Amino acid sequence: MKKHMTYLLAGTLLLTAACKKSTNLDIPNPNVPDESNFWQTSGDALLGVNAVYGNFYRNGAPFSRWQPFYMDVRSDDGYSTSGWNELRSISGLNITQYSFEVNYDTWGHHWRGVYRANQVIANVPNIQMEGLLKNRYLGEAKFLRALYYYNLVTIWGSIPLILQPSTPADKPAQVPQDQVWAQIEKDLTEAAAALPPSYNGDDIGRATKGAAFGLLGRVYLQQKKYQPCVDALSYFTTGAGTGLYNLTANYADNFRHTTENNSESIFEVQFKMRPENGGDDGPTSNVGTSRAPFFAPPTNGFTDANMHRWVVHEFLKETTAAGGRDPRLAITALYDSTDERGPNFTPVYGQTFTARNFDNNMKTRVWYRKYLDDYFRINEFEIFNSPINYRVIRLADVYLMYAEALNGLTRTNDAYAWVDKVRQRAGLRLLSVVRPGMTQTQFQTQLEHERITELTGESLRWNDLARWGYFEDATKIEQLKARDSEFGNFVQNRTRYMPIPQSEIDINPNLKQNPNW
Repeated sequence: MKKHMTYLLAGTLLLTAACKKSTNLDIPNPNVPDESNFWQTSGDALLGVNAVYGNFYRNGAPFSRWQPFYMDVRSDDGYSTSGWNELRSISGLNITQYSFEVNYDTWGHHWRGVYRANQVIANVPNIQMEGLLKNRYLGEAKFLRALYYYNLVTIWGSIPLILQPSTPADKPAQVPQDQVWAQIEKDLTEAAAALPPSYNGDDIGRATKGAAFGLLGRVYLQQKKYQPCVDALSYFTTGAGTGLYNLTANYADNFRHTTENNSESIFEVQFKMRPENGGDDGPTSNVGTSRAPFFAPPTNGFTDANMHRWVVHEFLKETTAAGGRDPRLAITALYDSTDERGPNFTPVYGQTFTARNFDNNMKTRVWYRKYLDDYFRINEFEIFNSPINYRVIRLADVYLMYAEALNGLTRTNDAYAWVDKVRQRAGLRLLSVVRPGMTQTQFQTQLEHERITELTGESLRWNDLARWGYFEDATKIEQLKARDSEFGNFVQNRTRYMPIPQSEIDINPNLKQNPNW
């Protein structure tokens, strides 16, 4: 799918024809596909499904460019020093321009994904084609619609729920969040029943049964529906998926283009790098991910995003069983001691940290290292079409979610084993040995630490904080402020969700701005 997928251009295309008897007559060209003549064959169905995936290749679409600013940099583990004031305001929690490019594009590209998925779900049932394949295409569309809606409801909170192809005349109003969550659960349940466990050849990268169960477990956990979460994720722990997935031996394999779609990957967005370094993000293109330039250090990137140094200290709280440093730190953070021998040995795009001769301000910086191209790009500026696939769901996250849900059900003793699987890969001592017999509250605190060391920089932190109640509890908000001064701008009952682009509200009288914005 990564190299050979083609995409459907959404919308109606018209050609203006000149006529001998009238120079003002517009005649539709019957050879140009539009909604009235397109959805006819299984080939059309495939193109329609591919178009939903194709929406990933836009700079505001999920995981390509801006989403990490909402989910990582905006959280307590990151901060922005961007010279672009509006981009910096996402992290600073002090947005004043609601319709600026990043917010507008992220909102719009998510809804474009919903629109394309809705086209498939509305039209493919009427196509005469092989039944299993039809169901698979519908399952893929439902999974992708659910993924888009999960991002929409967790970033903006109060949103419309659109389940049919929209028209320009539609003016949808918001619905209660519970209604959106219920639809996401429904889509993923139906997708899990229809999707195959795996694919071969060019179809690798499409949504699988495991992808649906993995996202469904995440959706249930975000709502603290612990038993349904356990039920969904049991596909990986005790069910049919146990033989399909394994943690990779090398943690770094989850963030490199040379080890994509591996045994740990449950769903990842397929990116490729074109021969030319361009910024085209059209609907028929796959130009790779443009995240890296915004996260790379000076001379290699714009340095728009930084990681707080307290995250580094989380990794240093314990050593491996052999007495060494947690190996995940060097994959997660680029800073003066990414190599534990110090700045004289720490590589930064082919030079040592010391050789870079950073000023005093830069010497103390920490950069998110996951999804940087520093391991193969030497002394070069980062590119806007990196080939590294984005791992949306991977098995280590599933194990930690499963443990959190078990602990939420007061099955703390059962939860230990799944945390231990993740720790063992990092070479750490078993939690069941070093901290046996924890209470439910103690285990939850430990889980928060485990998710930092395993998952930092993977666009999960903001929703973790929301799920753990950090945005509603005054004491916990003070903890956030202690870790990240930007949370001095956090306002309860306001800042948890982003403001809806004002330009959208201006054209839709039924759309209301989020509270207190």
